[in-house]
Amino acid sequence: MANKRQIKHGIEWLQTVKTWQLILILIVMLFLAATLLRLNNVGMVQRRNAVMAADKHGEVNDLHARVYDLQRYSAAHMNADTSTFYLQGQYDRDSQKALEAAQAANPGSNANAEAEAVCKPQFNGYSSAYLQCFLREMEKYPTTEKLPEVKTPSPALYQYNFVSPLWSPDFAGFSVLACLLITLVIFLRLIGLGVLHLLLKRSFRDA
Repeated sequence: MANKRQIKHGIEWLQTVKTWQLILILIVMLFLAATLLRLNNVGMVQRRNAVMAADKHGEVNDLHARVYDLQRYSAAHMNADTSTFYLQGQYDRDSQKALEAAQAANPGSNANAEAEAVCKPQFNGYSSAYLQCFLREMEKYPTTEKLPEVKTPSPALYQYNFVSPLWSPDFAGFSVLACLLITLVIFLRLIGLGVLHLLLKRSFRDA
């Protein structure tokens, strides 16, 4: 009899909170977690847009600060992967400097003037496309003429992809943990009730 009473007491204790109540709480927490994860992603997009704006503006110190801010945010928040982005503006500016330095080293070159005459009308200002055009035109001239050496920067140096952690200790991270904990409680509760019911049936059968 003592066994039956203990089993019944265990069942009553597990039934103090209904499964549907736990499921309702879980649904609310899932909605909260999804909202917070979305906000993390929005925060990343805002910072990435700030990087792109700084890249267009051309202020190097500001650009570096915006990139660092984005990197730090992505590293500290889940669901904040940046995907691959490219600092096209900074690459074009650095390529322009490399081209100007090469032209300044050999200002009297006919090849310089001919390449500029062909490429400048095709492109609005310096860009990677203009640089490629300039280099193609330079290759057409005989090697007897001293051509300027253009050391273009590597495009890989202007490509970024910041990856966020699988879990982060922020509101979104703790809400995800809460969802997992509630799911585990529901699962264990169902198992516990099933086991206690089986024990109770066995107790009645043995009586």
